[in-house]
Amino acid sequence: MTNKLTESILLVDDQPANLQVLMNTLESLGCKLLVAKNGKTALTIAQKMRPNLILLDIMMPGIDGFEVCRRLKSDPDTQKIPVIFLSALDDTGDKVRGLQLGAVDYVAKPFQPEEVIARVNTHLTIHRLNREVQKQKDELAHELQVVSQLQRNLLPERLPRVPGLKLAVHYETSRYAGGDYYDFMTLPGDLLGVLIADAEGHSAPAAVMMAMTCALFRSCSTDLNEPASVLSFINENLCKVNRESFVTAAYAVYDTTRRILRIACAGHPFPILYRFSEKTATELPCDNVMLMGLAPYTDVPVSEITLYPGDRILFYTDGATDRFNTSEDRYGTDRLLHKFKTAASDDPEVILKEIVDDILQFAGDSPADDDQAMIVLVVD
Repeated sequence: MTNKLTESILLVDDQPANLQVLMNTLESLGCKLLVAKNGKTALTIAQKMRPNLILLDIMMPGIDGFEVCRRLKSDPDTQKIPVIFLSALDDTGDKVRGLQLGAVDYVAKPFQPEEVIARVNTHLTIHRLNREVQKQKDELAHELQVVSQLQRNLLPERLPRVPGLKLAVHYETSRYAGGDYYDFMTLPGDLLGVLIADAEGHSAPAAVMMAMTCALFRSCSTDLNEPASVLSFINENLCKVNRESFVTAAYAVYDTTRRILRIACAGHPFPILYRFSEKTATELPCDNVMLMGLAPYTDVPVSEITLYPGDRILFYTDGATDRFNTSEDRYGTDRLLHKFKTAASDDPEVILKEIVDDILQFAGDSPADDDQAMIVLVVD
């Protein structure tokens, strides 16, 4: 609980007698009482001392109470200080004007001491609670930023350099942290392992599943060149700790010498293949097994495809295709296929930028409600 001795109230009135009455009335609250006899002094004290509450007379020579309130509310340093007007003016229009300027209350003179004490206590309490809520929000925002950074630290620090292959990635979360994950593994025999995964949901729960998926993938020390073995290993261990969530994933191993891609999918969107020779973009026909984290697999089918110079592959999570616009239309796979097909460059970074820009243009003012991860591989 806040010690009232640490709270202060600024009393503003050009009449010394009124100030004395207010001080006598509020003395029992135990707060520090500050005094200003004009608007200019009130603004100076408010800026330097940041009182917890201001009792402000309206009719004062020079800068009147309305103008003092307006200046207080236009200054970021003082705009959150609650203001109670004290005035002999009893016109409804004056009360409305004061409230429109940002005052929280209005007490007409001559006032009753009990009424002033009650209103002051009420607004000190509200202000105190607001500060506590804001403090907790700031602490939570800081913690979420830390979580977000820790999660991004789990992603590859840099893309692998693979002869005969150009790579680019796009990653963004709809909130501070998310459940999308991608990773690469350079393997013996000129092989490259590519993993993309999507944990159910958003924010902290999904981030935990994403972190577990990362840990399992990087602890899988054997058979990394076998897509079926990798997905089986991750799934088996997720099943041991998971209760209500799941993860979709696709793991591919690319042989850079033979230009052969072998891929296994677990409930994940099919990768998109662009054939340079045919100028077509289609989904790779992969056999899917069920989502990871629900039950062990008995068998994981693996699809194999040969790539040629100029071909490109797009791995993605459903945050891209499930983006909606203000009319509740879905971006969808067809739009993604078309944009991947008509990309004006064979530079994977340019291709991804064109896709992201197209999604943003489609969505308009509709915010993203899911994470997005995309990987583009272009064969030289």
